[in-house]
Amino acid sequence: MRYPETVRLPLVEDLHGHRVADPYRWLEDPGSPETKAWLAEQDELWRGAAPPLREAFHARLTELGAVGMVTPPVWRGERCFHQSQSAGQEHPVLYRDGVPVLDPMELDPAGLTTLDDWHPGPDGRLLAYQLSRSGDERADLYVRDLDTGLVLDGPIGGCRYSPVAWLPGGDAFYYVRFHEGVFLHRLGVAEDVPVCGAGAVGYGISISPDGRWLLVSAGGSAYQDVWVADLARGGPEEPSLRAAQRGVRARTAAGIGPDGRLYLLTDRDAPRRRLCVADPAEPDRWRELVPEDPDAVLGAFTVLEGGRLLVSAVRHAVAEINVYDAETGEPAGPVPLPGNGSVGAFTSRPGRGHEAWFSYTDAVTPPQVWRYDARGGTAELWAAPPGQAPAPDVESWHVEYESADGTRIRMIVIARPDTGGGPRPAILNGYGGFGVPLLPGYAADSLAWVAAGGVLAIANLRGGGEEGEAWHRDGMLERKQNVFDDFVAAAEKLIADGWTTPDRLAVWGESNGGLLVGAAITQRPDLFAAAVCSAGLLDMVRYHHSGLGPSWVAEYGCADEPEQLPWLLAYSPYHRVREGVDYPATLFTVSAADTRVDPMHARKMCAAMQHATSGDRPILLRHEPDVGHGARAASRSIALAADALAFIARHTSDPAGLAGDADGVDAAAGAQLGGGPVQVVADGSLP
Repeated sequence: MRYPETVRLPLVEDLHGHRVADPYRWLEDPGSPETKAWLAEQDELWRGAAPPLREAFHARLTELGAVGMVTPPVWRGERCFHQSQSAGQEHPVLYRDGVPVLDPMELDPAGLTTLDDWHPGPDGRLLAYQLSRSGDERADLYVRDLDTGLVLDGPIGGCRYSPVAWLPGGDAFYYVRFHEGVFLHRLGVAEDVPVCGAGAVGYGISISPDGRWLLVSAGGSAYQDVWVADLARGGPEEPSLRAAQRGVRARTAAGIGPDGRLYLLTDRDAPRRRLCVADPAEPDRWRELVPEDPDAVLGAFTVLEGGRLLVSAVRHAVAEINVYDAETGEPAGPVPLPGNGSVGAFTSRPGRGHEAWFSYTDAVTPPQVWRYDARGGTAELWAAPPGQAPAPDVESWHVEYESADGTRIRMIVIARPDTGGGPRPAILNGYGGFGVPLLPGYAADSLAWVAAGGVLAIANLRGGGEEGEAWHRDGMLERKQNVFDDFVAAAEKLIADGWTTPDRLAVWGESNGGLLVGAAITQRPDLFAAAVCSAGLLDMVRYHHSGLGPSWVAEYGCADEPEQLPWLLAYSPYHRVREGVDYPATLFTVSAADTRVDPMHARKMCAAMQHATSGDRPILLRHEPDVGHGARAASRSIALAADALAFIARHTSDPAGLAGDADGVDAAAGAQLGGGPVQVVADGSLP
């Protein structure tokens, strides 16, 4: 394969005594004629190397994705809101009482506009909603009267995944301007009132069911400050905020229950989290209600009538829900779940209701909505996605192995029951960052791979949240190399146990997972045949100069700090590329409108690897000009996944292996590829 001629600059900088080369700095400028010409040549190269099985995987992904989706209900009085997406629909549609009220395709038939978030007013008549275009996540906020369909307010800019807290009466709400703080907006008033701005990465806001208490949180991936204000004692323009937690390296989520108490879910003095309560008038005086579980990480919670408290937890990457006495914290038994999967956050009626809804999914079950009834203590299926899934025929194995320092790591391996008979093409996936756990879930890309005869492995690496905050901190900052050691050890375990071989093993990751892929193929290129790196962070010396990079300094460190630069240089994939190495076949996928992870990472890394590789396995770049890091139309997601799977299949399979099975798919399996089920937080700051 002949790569485009790419200029290498003799650029070497002295950074805190380290000589750091950056020969492709010029590729950081997306608007330069040179970069545009280089991208055009890379695009031509990619299109000319179209892998076999692309169409077969595209057809299978279309079928497997036809299950659609449905979300738990959000109640405002007796009005019920939810989202649903059927086969053939490019985006989910928002419904009120079963009637569609907001369809992104009606706003933009090209499919480039996405509904990023939505918040009904107190009585369900008004809707605050956020739209972004081309996946850039730079959302504008609007207010619509759902009875008339008229847009009453907006656009309000700078609302990247902003929470919205409506005041009683529905004539005003609090919202967040990205990286600026909390503002009060009154309908029809042009000037908004700044309420709180502490220079934090992200903010959260909520108002108690009775409208009296305002809760504000501010922080990043390692800490959160929490304040409470009594709106009955002052106007909403100048709430008197009193600290529930401030200046503590701990993450705390707070909410006012229908019983009037302040609930605080925290990892303060409890790496696996505990649930505390307080009087909102004295928010810094906590009492422990549900203690830390030594083997499970506490998650979402909600309070129901009859003094019932529901708390979800993740025990070694498998979800559970338990019932407690809301006054004493005494356990009252588990809520039966349909399998070993994951659950989403609870929804319930404002005020003291007896019902709670939550989503459930596992490796072979598309996301469903379940309803728990506190009066009878029962849980039942409330809504299933509108489509049908293929009959599952897979098995999963829970594997434990040792990392380089002896730490025990868990991994799930998924394959067809008839996969035996020798090593098979395999994909290893992980994330390992920001305290985000990889949990079981239905995903069409995973289904298509396993159904075709491939093996899928998901490693629960340090840096993630599968085992709590201590697990997260053991894979961040100066300990980031632990994440890559865990991942390499997972690959070695798959090979040692006979699942696959180095010439049949691929890695796939997105964002922080793309950094994981870049580190793996530069530290141990001998272990892998292929790699897909989607929207990855790859230049860790300059990542903080673009995108949302400044938001991640607490997670990775910063090259501007003399003591932190060596950590980053030690694993920065771009800086570890060496000439004369036979690198795995690698596909970089990027989106030009990505405002989270700058596509310059992939451009520079691709150029460096094309120059350095000594083998004949291709290094390619797939570039999309009109989408970004955020949500995209279903057809665009399918096309990307089909290209990635076909690329991996081409470089991990022999003609009689996976390629021969692709047209005869008859099974399904889950666990999302490309970085795992990473959820966007209030400001969309996770990479």
